[in-house]
Amino acid sequence: MRFMIIVKATPESEQGCMPSAALMAEMARYHEELARAGVLLDGSGLKPTSQGWRVRYSASGRSVTDGPFTETKELLAGYTLIQVRTREEALEWTRRFPNPRGEGLAAEIEVRQLFEMEDFASVEGVEQFNELQAQRG
Repeated sequence: MRFMIIVKATPESEQGCMPSAALMAEMARYHEELARAGVLLDGSGLKPTSQGWRVRYSASGRSVTDGPFTETKELLAGYTLIQVRTREEALEWTRRFPNPRGEGLAAEIEVRQLFEMEDFASVEGVEQFNELQAQRG
């Protein structure tokens, strides 16, 4: 089972402020623990939305809007991707996730389970994705 730990953006992250040395060390220790346990798949911070864009789809086509985007509660600042045996194991790891803003400050992370290819077994066209996955090894 794969889970994504989603770090919500803050006004500071959207301004491009870097984490403190203490927070970086705490995050590094946490990710090292995940790696030693064999559950870490990936993890990274995201640059502010001022360096990104959105693509909107409509009946008439697509439009591109450059960032920044103002509603920080809907934005992401980073993620950690883990693979564990159970939901309970994922919950235990996420309870230990360091406060992304630093201890004592209000912050929020969100955890979402990823779909696995077997979840799409009955969907027409899934074979192409299975072939791609097999090619990647």
